[in-house]
Amino acid sequence: MLIKTLPVGQLETNCYVVTNEETLECVVIDPGDETNTILNYMEDNKLKCKAILLTHTHWDHIGAVDGVRRETGAPVYMNELDDARHINLGNGRFTLPEGGVYYKDGDVVDVAGLHFEVIGTPGHTPGGVTLRCENALFTGDTLFRGSCGRTDLPGGDMYTELDSLRRLCLLEGDFEVYPGHMDSSTLARERMFNYYCRAALSR
Repeated sequence: MLIKTLPVGQLETNCYVVTNEETLECVVIDPGDETNTILNYMEDNKLKCKAILLTHTHWDHIGAVDGVRRETGAPVYMNELDDARHINLGNGRFTLPEGGVYYKDGDVVDVAGLHFEVIGTPGHTPGGVTLRCENALFTGDTLFRGSCGRTDLPGGDMYTELDSLRRLCLLEGDFEVYPGHMDSSTLARERMFNYYCRAALSR
């Protein structure tokens, strides 16, 4: 498994292209902006996009969804709780495109020869999820290096956020943490040094 981080857009959202190196099939996580940047990376490396997975639907994580979907034909996966049919998260309203799939806590997405487990991690948004693939956690805006996602936006809740951080920190073993913004980390580091994780574990 090869993970490429593409910081895109005004807020430098981390878009991840996760590739099966044997088949050159890939999954795009949170294509937030700069459709051409994402498509050019896949074209330069002869990759075939098989799915678009969303950790949540804030505007800075979904800005290039339509462009990538249109060019690749890949279906979009998201949690229904973040669909604008049910909630207004502000700064744009996103609904599941035709042919897309809703996923929820406990679901599994097997695509491109990769195995993604869906972990419900609400708090930043009601439908926020973390995607676990092998030893990697794609945490969206739930968990950052040394911090966590804000909860003062529509649909946010700090107590729920802390519950989600606790759930992640209680996973057995260590994982590479790939957040929605800023640098990657490890779960062991966040358990030890992240104030919000320490607060969550003390609950």
